[in-house]
Amino acid sequence: MELARKLEDNLAYLEAELGLEESFDIVSRRLTVAGREAALIFVDGFAKDQVLLRLLQILQGLTPDKVAPQPIQKLLAQYIGYIEVDTVDSLEDIPKQVLAGPVVLIIDGQREAIVIDAREYPARGPEEPDIERVTRGSRDGFTETLVFNTALIRRRVRDPKLRVELQQAGKRSLSDIAVVYIKDIADPGLVKLIKERLKAVDIDGLPMAEKSVEEFLTLGTWNPFPEVRYTERPDVAAVHILEGHVLILVDTSPSAIIAPATLFHHVQHAEEFRQNPLVGAYLRWVRFFGVAASLIVTPLWLLFALHPEVVPAALKFIGPQKLGKVPLFFQFVFAELGLDLVRMAAIHTPSALATALGIIAAFMIGDFASKVGLVIPEVVVYMAIAAVGTFATPSYEFGMAVRLCRLALLILVGAWGGTGLAAGLIGLFILLTATKSFNVPYLWPLLPWDGAALWDIFLRRPIPVKRFRPRALHPQDPDRLPPRADNT
Repeated sequence: MELARKLEDNLAYLEAELGLEESFDIVSRRLTVAGREAALIFVDGFAKDQVLLRLLQILQGLTPDKVAPQPIQKLLAQYIGYIEVDTVDSLEDIPKQVLAGPVVLIIDGQREAIVIDAREYPARGPEEPDIERVTRGSRDGFTETLVFNTALIRRRVRDPKLRVELQQAGKRSLSDIAVVYIKDIADPGLVKLIKERLKAVDIDGLPMAEKSVEEFLTLGTWNPFPEVRYTERPDVAAVHILEGHVLILVDTSPSAIIAPATLFHHVQHAEEFRQNPLVGAYLRWVRFFGVAASLIVTPLWLLFALHPEVVPAALKFIGPQKLGKVPLFFQFVFAELGLDLVRMAAIHTPSALATALGIIAAFMIGDFASKVGLVIPEVVVYMAIAAVGTFATPSYEFGMAVRLCRLALLILVGAWGGTGLAAGLIGLFILLTATKSFNVPYLWPLLPWDGAALWDIFLRRPIPVKRFRPRALHPQDPDRLPPRADNT
């Protein structure tokens, strides 16, 4: 629908669409521009007051001869001294522009409206993410404002081939989504696949931002293992872009989606690259051990406790010294559920009371449960080991998947003993083998085997010797370093 010649007709349409008289924060400022009736339409709280004040002073001082014979072109070229301006000739596009934040100027008798991007979103400053803290390194992190996040990435990647393509999804929310990649590195097929899946999003709104987008990107499977990785650190995002990954940024979210992501991406942390390579390799091995212990320690101990005949003579000390009043299997189930309850309570507890909650959970509930026989001390110890291992990974989503798998293994051991544990581990391996992240095998470089890449994951080699980008990403430019003088 084109703009009407009469200003009142256009305002009548906007009144029906935007509720100019119903919503107090949708402002229609009537004014006279060069002898013509005009209106500024904007959302109160999004527009910069100083910019609007200066704009009004300029527009109201114009006379008809200054803008003749083409008012819109003259205003854009000489009088609206703002950086981001554009025109729109569709009346249906104006509500979308206004609700996104820009100011729209409509002039009587003109079939085009002027869009002035003088918006300023409520935003917090970049702060270090809570989950991905490092001992040494940058302290900035993504925020809820999309343009801030893209600026943090461009500050680190000044490649002219870096592309930030904007899309919208959600019929009512019209959420802004940015697809970020380096054009001559990222696999064009991967970029095309991601953009096609984003275009296929057909829903009323995306109020949960990146999580809702992820479920559309990964086609909403029930697989607990995350097929993308989240990060709130712009340096981590920049590293993955340079490797050939694609980032998806969603407005109102401080997290960037990294695609694709394998299992080994979820157990790497920025701290490893902020330390000496040998120290970083040591930290990585400790993290691998913690994640593995989180998965297998409690089911294995339960198996040894229920079936002491399978325990080697050298490990006889592992079994419980005495049994409680509750069967061991239910003790572990109660402990698992109790751990999750404490975690959820900690999330919803004000910071000032978090310490008190920890004291109550550790000393009062835990100690009392042990004394009355609800759980034996060994169960508390091994559940503590499992809990610490779960939080050893910077990927919260991967940690929750490991926790669900651990609970499933506990149930299988309680029901069928060693056979249940073996079946559970085999089933878990099959699940991981069958999982793919945007056509990249989840267990790469273990399956399919890539010895050089696997060695790089387990050792954390120095940056100057990491010559190649991950082959599984099919980068257009596989070399990160120039060829050596000896052509090797």
